[in-house]
Amino acid sequence: GETQMADPKVVQYADLESLVGQELGPSDWFTVDQDRINTFADATGDHQWIHVNEEMAGKMLGSTIAHGYLTLSLLPMFGPQVLRVDGVSRGINYGANSVRFTNMVPVNSKLRMRQVVKEVNEKAGGKQMISTCTIEIEGQERPACIAEAITILYG
Repeated sequence: GETQMADPKVVQYADLESLVGQELGPSDWFTVDQDRINTFADATGDHQWIHVNEEMAGKMLGSTIAHGYLTLSLLPMFGPQVLRVDGVSRGINYGANSVRFTNMVPVNSKLRMRQVVKEVNEKAGGKQMISTCTIEIEGQERPACIAEAITILYG
């Protein structure tokens, strides 16, 4: 297990709009190991050699590389580490306006997330929050992933 130290911003559902323009985070560092990469490959059916063939990837790339979509799928884990909204009955992932995988994630990389809330709007009886989520790689200037993610929260 990883050491949990993140201190999430806490806001009331009624005050969600106050987050617009704020940077939240960073989350805790999280290590992406080969077991997680293999499990993700099994879950998605994406067994490309760059992800799961340690010998070949080692020769060609230096190590195996995590799936871009594995990196993106960590958003729901990182989210509560940077933001807790009190007074919410449920939240749903509504999608993303954009996703870019801007750097490779070699096996055993440590990742963390920062989130900037861009807008909060009334939607479908709840509040739609659009955030730019940046997943950073320890020791790398260029992030692994930048996603403009959309969440709908219900009070």
